[in-house]
Amino acid sequence: MQITKTAVSLTVEDVTTSAAFLQRHFGYSEEMSADGFVSLGHPGGGVDVVYLRRGLEVLTEEQRHRIADGVILAFVVEDIAAEERRLREEGVVITLPLREEPWGEKLFQVADPNGVVIELVEWAQQ
Repeated sequence: MQITKTAVSLTVEDVTTSAAFLQRHFGYSEEMSADGFVSLGHPGGGVDVVYLRRGLEVLTEEQRHRIADGVILAFVVEDIAAEERRLREEGVVITLPLREEPWGEKLFQVADPNGVVIELVEWAQQ
């Protein structure tokens, strides 16, 4: 199998607000959209993010009314302190303050308008 691209699909109440949040604060851009659907890509590569509106009929009956709950969308960055400052200055609420784990990993979390948790991580230098 050859995987040519990776995407995560998240079901939310309002695809427009989640998409705008990733575009404004994380540099994503819209690649495709339709009623109840937005696909976003990032110029730096990484994972594409697809938002689907809850209740969308294209989803199976089992998935149709679920929302992205318990999911953490994690982005690895190089200067986490600068990213945390930037997001604060942009008015983003930090839901989990910047911290360093005993093994050296630094992280903090924010949430988009639909409650999707976004975690920024900086791995310890080896």
